[in-house]
Amino acid sequence: MMNLADSAPVTNNLLGSEADSQRTLYPYVTGTSVIGIKYKDGILFAADMGGSYGSTLRYKSVERLKSVGKHSVIGASGEISDFQEIMRYLDELILYDNMWDDGNSVGPKEVHNYLTRVMYNRRNKFNPLWNSLVLGGIKNGQKYLGTVSMIGVNYVDDHVATGFGNHLARPILRDEWHENLTYEEGVKLLEKCMRVLLYRDRSAVNKLQIAKITDEGFTLSEPYSLKTFWDFNAFKNPTLGAEGSW
Repeated sequence: MMNLADSAPVTNNLLGSEADSQRTLYPYVTGTSVIGIKYKDGILFAADMGGSYGSTLRYKSVERLKSVGKHSVIGASGEISDFQEIMRYLDELILYDNMWDDGNSVGPKEVHNYLTRVMYNRRNKFNPLWNSLVLGGIKNGQKYLGTVSMIGVNYVDDHVATGFGNHLARPILRDEWHENLTYEEGVKLLEKCMRVLLYRDRSAVNKLQIAKITDEGFTLSEPYSLKTFWDFNAFKNPTLGAEGSW
């Protein structure tokens, strides 16, 4: 007959394994939309620098655009700590690639394919990385731009967006994007999209960065703000004529 003392360690182990499980069960500090477009000489990304703690815009200097190796740039929506984990994965990937010292280097297509496998793998373990990613770059004159969601859904296109940008920015891009955009035209188009998102997305903050990658390398702009206009009648009194509203 087994006594209670013998059964106690089994119970404790079962409870301990559950308590020790390390998962992002729900995103805590999150970033909102990222927009990426191809332009004449390379790739342009735009993202604001807000980090929301729930519905509170807690942090206003979070960089969500990063370079990956020599040829790629990544932008992330979603949980900031999971994005930091993804950047650790990518740092290891680039370090391993550099160790070969064979004159070749990982390009944007390889990085994008790697990220699709990482995200889908984590989803299959019911331990997803709570991010939507945009990955772009240029290698040997070939431009590449793709996206991958937290469950591994991925595609490539001439312009991509995450979060609210999928609903509010991409219609603008479909109307106004063309493959011969200059750098100035591309930035202007991205700013137009970011301004719409600023008006309509509660998690957006008026402090953004533009990332550029060409054959000459990666550059990230200093943070800056957009000029806005808030005196539209619908903004001043949004509930006018809405019966039963406060």
